[in-house]
Amino acid sequence: MLLKASPALYLLSSGGDLFPPSRNSFSSRGSRFCVRAAKGTNTKSLTGVVFEPFEEVKKEMDLVPTTPLVSLARQKFADDSESAINDQINVEYNVSYVYHALYAYFDRDNVGLKGFARFFNDSSLEERGHAEKLMEYQNKRGGRVKLQSILMPISEFDHEEKGDALYAMELALSLEKLTNEKLLKLQSLAVKNNDVQLVDFVESEFLGEQVEAIKKISEYVAQLRRIGKGHGVWHFDQMLLDEEV
Repeated sequence: MLLKASPALYLLSSGGDLFPPSRNSFSSRGSRFCVRAAKGTNTKSLTGVVFEPFEEVKKEMDLVPTTPLVSLARQKFADDSESAINDQINVEYNVSYVYHALYAYFDRDNVGLKGFARFFNDSSLEERGHAEKLMEYQNKRGGRVKLQSILMPISEFDHEEKGDALYAMELALSLEKLTNEKLLKLQSLAVKNNDVQLVDFVESEFLGEQVEAIKKISEYVAQLRRIGKGHGVWHFDQMLLDEEV
C-alpha cells in the first residue's frame, strides 16, 4: 500500500528517526511508521470532519430543562407564538359555538329546515376539530394550552327583511372570513419569528381549507339572495340534505 505524505504530516519510524515529509510516495513494506499531525495544524482540514456531535451536543444538553414543570420538547418556539395559538383556539371554539346555536335553531319543530341544521352542525364539529388540532400542535411544540372564555351566542336568527336562511348563511360567511383573518395574522407572526414549522402548519392545515369554505358559502349566499324568503328556501334545504357529508 502506498501512502502519500502531506506537508502537515511527519513520519516516525519504529526506531524513532524523523523522516521529513516528501512529495514522493512512501512504501509501508519492511518498516512500520505512524502519521501524526504537525503542531498548529487544523484537524478538520486533515480528516474532513465538519460535524463533531459529541462536542456540539454539549450546548444543547445544557439547555435541557431539569424542572418537571418545563417542557422538554420546546425548541425555538416564541412566547408570542404560543399566546397567538391560544387566541386562535378561542376563535375556533367561539365560531363552533355560534354554529351550534344555528344548528339548534334550524332543528326546531317550528323551523324544520333539516338541511340547514345538518350543515351548521357539521360546521360546528369542524371548527371544534380545528381547535383540537391547534391544541395538539401547541402541546407538540412544548407550549401550554390555556382555554379562554366563550361568549354566549344569540339563539334567534330570524330576520324580517332577509329571512332566517339568508341571514344565517351571511353570518357564516362573515365568521369564516374573520377566522381566515385571524389565521393570516398567526401565519404572519410565525414568519416574523422565523418559525418555519409553524408557518408550514398554518398554511398546510388551515389556509387552503378556509379559502374553499369562503368560496362555498359565498355561492350559498348568492343563491339564497336569488331565492328570497319563499318556497325556494325549502328546495335549498333539500339540496343541503342531499349533499355528501
